[in-house]
Amino acid sequence: MVYTRKNQRDLTSAERKAFVNAVLELKRRGEYDAFVRTHIDFYVSDGDRGLRVAHMAPSFLPWHRQFLLEFERALQRVNPHVTVPYWDWTRDNSPASSVWADDFMGGNGRRGDLQVMTGPFAYAHGNWEVTVNVTEERFLTRDMGRPKDPIKLPTAADVAHALADPVYDVSPWNSTSASGFRNKIEGWTTARGNARFRTHNQVHRWISGLMLGGAAVNDPVFWLHHAYVDSLWSRWQAAHRTSKQYLPDVPPPLGDLQHGRVAALDTPMPPSDVTPSALLDHSRIYRYA
Repeated sequence: MVYTRKNQRDLTSAERKAFVNAVLELKRRGEYDAFVRTHIDFYVSDGDRGLRVAHMAPSFLPWHRQFLLEFERALQRVNPHVTVPYWDWTRDNSPASSVWADDFMGGNGRRGDLQVMTGPFAYAHGNWEVTVNVTEERFLTRDMGRPKDPIKLPTAADVAHALADPVYDVSPWNSTSASGFRNKIEGWTTARGNARFRTHNQVHRWISGLMLGGAAVNDPVFWLHHAYVDSLWSRWQAAHRTSKQYLPDVPPPLGDLQHGRVAALDTPMPPSDVTPSALLDHSRIYRYA
């Protein structure tokens, strides 16, 4: 049966509570931290010599689609009615937005240590200790908008610019790809400072705190952010049905700098053996409202 991922602003209070409770239960069972470890393990950059699947690569979108599905299945083992909602950051674009409500994701971090003190994922409430991290912080942190180094959330125009590109990705298949939908959505540019980061990357930096870097999954809003990114990929697919839905469709040849470093259409993406080609059509699993 096909289920629906809803905009978080359209969730009922009961749906919000069910999602939060399922996330907290995964944390209590120790299952949530396994997702954090996976993301840390696969948070590698252009300079990595091995196969790069999660970031700065064409498989950024299918890898995270699979990651979302695995998390959603874990939630549904707790409560079969729960799905991952999405956060449209082009509309709900301030710290006062509903996504940051006390009964949902909680609010911004406090001054000084940036510790989140409100909501169900506040360390002070005893249900959300950060135990898998790249630093020694044990509490969720946020610094929305980064007042000391200001950055804004992407706009609808930024999204439209990415969606208009009819090509999925281009060589050299990394953070320096000058065009292609994948990199326009992932958000790497050649600019300096905060202008270096667009769309997906820009959102991570706007939230800041633990949403920066490999341990970003420690902030549950990670899933809502990536569900929206996934919905944008779905919209791009629908708008460009005559384009190749994933590139490269064959592995870069021997002698190419990206040989063995990026996943082609039928290359398994660790830690699963799922290929990008198997994830191009989600219509039999879920849809977006």
